[in-house]
Amino acid sequence: MPRAALCSAVAAVFLLSACAVYHAQPLPSGDTLLTQDDVSRVQIDPAKMPLPELAAHRFDPSAGFDMEDVALLAVANNPDLKLARDDLGIAQAQAFSAGLLPDPQVSISSDYPGAAGFSRAFSYGLSMDVMAIITRSANKQSADATVRKTDLGLLWQEWQVVAQARQLYVKARFQDETLPLLAQQAELAHTRYARTAHAASEHNVSADTATAALTSWEDARKQYADMQHAREQTRHDLNALLGLAPDVDLPLSGAAMVEPPDASTLDAAVAALPKRRPDLIALQAGYEAQEQKYRAAILNQFPSLSVGFTRQRDTSEIYTSGFAINLTLPVFNRNRGNIAIEQATRQHLADEYQNRLNAAYADIAHLRADSAIAAQQLAQDEAALPELDRAAAHAHDAYATHDITLGQYVDAQSAALARRVDAATGREALAEQRIALQALLGSAIPDPYGDARAAASTAAPVASGASTAFDNAQDTALAPANAATNATVTR
Repeated sequence: MPRAALCSAVAAVFLLSACAVYHAQPLPSGDTLLTQDDVSRVQIDPAKMPLPELAAHRFDPSAGFDMEDVALLAVANNPDLKLARDDLGIAQAQAFSAGLLPDPQVSISSDYPGAAGFSRAFSYGLSMDVMAIITRSANKQSADATVRKTDLGLLWQEWQVVAQARQLYVKARFQDETLPLLAQQAELAHTRYARTAHAASEHNVSADTATAALTSWEDARKQYADMQHAREQTRHDLNALLGLAPDVDLPLSGAAMVEPPDASTLDAAVAALPKRRPDLIALQAGYEAQEQKYRAAILNQFPSLSVGFTRQRDTSEIYTSGFAINLTLPVFNRNRGNIAIEQATRQHLADEYQNRLNAAYADIAHLRADSAIAAQQLAQDEAALPELDRAAAHAHDAYATHDITLGQYVDAQSAALARRVDAATGREALAEQRIALQALLGSAIPDPYGDARAAASTAAPVASGASTAFDNAQDTALAPANAATNATVTR
């Protein structure tokens, strides 16, 4: 007994030394948004970015933020992506938990006789849940697939944030280009109204002419004010996306042009869409996870079994050794309810994958057609610009020599300015459509997702309704955490 007590004490000390220790973590007391001074000192490692074109870009905000700089900062500092990376950490912890073996159960009892001449009786037992070991493989594979799904979902979310950052950059640059044109147009309209109103006060023109000039000026002024509001909203959205303080005015630089991909590249990307899009591969991994849950439910229909060994002594000091088996009789339940739930969930995930794939093809076809229309319209606007610019220049010279009236001069200048605004609007819309098309087509999956691609290729029959694709899948390592998780923003 002293030796047994000593062994128990040593085991207790060992177990306690391996236990986790609670540490309080208070909530932050202030915001962590980047200020104007912080922005000038931001450092980001492009090699850890989730897209090849971003990884090849040198981040240097000293000369202003171009389109790729804005995308890099969005991936590294977007608040929603930080939460998504926390979700990935939770999924990895759950996968770690699913791979742990169940703890054995120890039972100790002691009986004290009420009469003299008898010894104390005791019983020691050690047991283990066998079914937890049998279902461990399926549960572990399901958890690993869930990690891959979460990791790929994070990658897809990062790609969407990159697209949003690029689109907001294009919109901001377009608004910066358009505001001076609208201001000039409003100034011309105001000049004409002021001259017309003065002439009307002297009864040199009719009141209707002055009213028409006033209406034209109000329209131009409203158009300029609307663009100011739009620019303020764009800057707000961009700061929120990048995790910047509201008062930060990010210095944007570079061209807001997006080159169109050629038709053969588009066709090849569409053909390989299930292997390119992280959201589709994530759904495939989610289907794999559900396959393993369904498999675990099938295994759990068999009797729940736990096996143990006992060592006992009665009051007459007779020692006995034996074993114990606890078995659940599969008479009424047989886990049929859980099997039905997991099977129906698997069908739901298969349909969800098919719907997402169908929507992806339809959205890409729509954007390709819409981009072609926008490109044609932009070409027409730009083709008309030289003639309008020449007419505006001639009107300027003629007005300077008093050969035309103010109204004719303003009309010629306003027509050229309006077409310039239309062309800028067309370039902005076309650039945003091309960015959206790139996001829908996907890109090259980074190397850390090789395991996910292998899992996706195994799950490829999902779209055709395969029902048992993963029954013989082997245990796989946890998919690596997204590389952009380590993309730090230092101040």
